[in-house]
Amino acid sequence: MRQSAANTGGLKREIGLGSALILVIANMVGTGVFTTSGFIMAELGSAQALVLCWLVGGLFALTGALCYAELGAMMPHAGGEYYYLRRTFGMLPAFLSGWISLIVGFSAPIAAAAIASATYLLGGGREPWFTLECYGRTVCVLSPATLLAIGMVVALSLVHYHSLRLGRRVQNGLTLFKIGLILLFSVVGLWLGEGDVSRMADVFHAGDAPLFSGGFAVSLIFVSFAYSGWNAAAYLGGEIKRPERNVPLALIGGTVVVTAMYLLLNFVYIYALPAEAMQGALDLGVRAGDVLFGSGFGKAMGVAIAFGLLSVISAMIMAGPRVYYAMACDGVFFRNICRIDAGGHTPGRSILLQGGLAVVMIVSTTFETLLAYIGFTLALSSMLTVCGLIKLRLSAPEMPRPYRTLGYPLTPLLFIGGNAWIVVHSLLCQPLAGVYGLGTIVLGALFYRLLMPAGEEQPGWKAGPPEQVGAAGGDGSGTRRG
Repeated sequence: MRQSAANTGGLKREIGLGSALILVIANMVGTGVFTTSGFIMAELGSAQALVLCWLVGGLFALTGALCYAELGAMMPHAGGEYYYLRRTFGMLPAFLSGWISLIVGFSAPIAAAAIASATYLLGGGREPWFTLECYGRTVCVLSPATLLAIGMVVALSLVHYHSLRLGRRVQNGLTLFKIGLILLFSVVGLWLGEGDVSRMADVFHAGDAPLFSGGFAVSLIFVSFAYSGWNAAAYLGGEIKRPERNVPLALIGGTVVVTAMYLLLNFVYIYALPAEAMQGALDLGVRAGDVLFGSGFGKAMGVAIAFGLLSVISAMIMAGPRVYYAMACDGVFFRNICRIDAGGHTPGRSILLQGGLAVVMIVSTTFETLLAYIGFTLALSSMLTVCGLIKLRLSAPEMPRPYRTLGYPLTPLLFIGGNAWIVVHSLLCQPLAGVYGLGTIVLGALFYRLLMPAGEEQPGWKAGPPEQVGAAGGDGSGTRRG
């Protein structure tokens, strides 16, 4: 008989509001804001369009956070989107969401963050030692940067494997360092740095920002990658204290804080660098530091950013395995993934699986390809989840809703429409990323059929597992009601 994730009793509610908020911020503030503005500038060519793109991306993320806050307060269990889709649309969409989380939502961003961190840390010493190509495409690269990135993933995976308490402490420390770094760099850079104020003034002049162009939509793919993580607290719903209150506060508060930080940091980039110097640049933080404070500072800033990026790697290693754990406990993934480490109360095997996939991606994929692939595929999954919110409002109005989405139904419709626009333009402008994304979904459907032959679904599965004590103010033990 399959075991529901909510009934295992292995995960404990040990995460307070502060740690949940830090988790959301850490998941969001990572590789994206330090690396993608250069790609966006290459697409759009103007500082005004760059800032507008980050602002629109932040509003999209906020509409998503408002929607997920209602779902997270209603259903505070491990798994996030997987659990919500399981409740609203059934097993196959839920499994595909979990599959996307494994490949695209966490493993690929962990790889991208590790590559970026190693790139910042090593500066110019990134020439590959070994490259393997097949039919003109690179399939494996070994270099100082890839080996360092692998070491980061392995070390942080072992930290989170050890215990939730150790992982939480490391996570909080890394994130507070990163927040302090961004605020200090931004404030001091704008106040004392040697930049050009006129470039900042151009942002506010009336102009023809390409708001509805294909290039703007493609740029939002990069931005959506940078904002991905606004839903992080939902994945640990089974371990957050007072989830009916703390999950919405963490999701919404974290998204608002990060949007403000992103806009501030991009103004620093614009103040420091002309558009042509930003285009296609991966190490914008180092370049901006060189201009604002001199070349020595730029190198030190690169090391600081590399250390700060460890926070996002750690946060995703912490959040992602709860999805695969929930899937395994429901019998739709490898059963041994459901085991909880007795000493640390962590889904250890799930953590190791995710780390292994991230290592494979580090040695086999380019950074820019990872960004487009991630943004396109995650948009599909989050759109379907928000559609589930609307369905539950219509089909199950009696369900307790400790928090209701602000601006409903306009808020979910804006989120769905905006992401649909991104997906369509992704297919038109970057078809290869779309092919990779759709291929991931098809592969997931085939994998599901191998694991779950027709007719083996549990009766009543869609209704969801019995509630947990502590889900809405119980004793927090995560045990099953009598």
